[in-house]
Amino acid sequence: MSLLFNLRHLDEKNLHLKGEISAAEMDLENLDELVHVRGPLAYDLEIQKLEQAVLVQGNLSLTLHCECARCLKPYPHPLKLEHWACHLPMEGEESVVLVHDCVDFTPYIREDIVLAFPQHPLCTPDCGGLANIQKKTEKSPGAATKPDSASAAWAALDKLKL
Repeated sequence: MSLLFNLRHLDEKNLHLKGEISAAEMDLENLDELVHVRGPLAYDLEIQKLEQAVLVQGNLSLTLHCECARCLKPYPHPLKLEHWACHLPMEGEESVVLVHDCVDFTPYIREDIVLAFPQHPLCTPDCGGLANIQKKTEKSPGAATKPDSASAAWAALDKLKL
């Protein structure tokens, strides 16, 4: 199922659509390694007909299930597109496709949601990441010899006179 409206219903008055649609129906699954959409998209939209176009305005919201890019800890990320608007031309090169006087505006919503995904999701702005785990392993007795051997190699290279 997708988000559709019939143009004939706009002849008399504006349409108001409110409800939820699943991530599978919006084709929002498996788009990113660190960002996952498991819950539904909630929408509250007003649709009005203009002279040669349709204007869709309203609010969109859903919860993203992200993994922190630094520490890989899972955390929820609420995504809200308040005052979202979409202008759908009815004529010209970029006109919408009509099927039995119905317009599907699901691809427009999907595109804006994907563009709103966090590009570098972080559980907290000051997340220390995996560096804390690495520091703990460096304190172990076997790990202490590795930095010394690496610095010895650099010391030998520093002695070269070119």
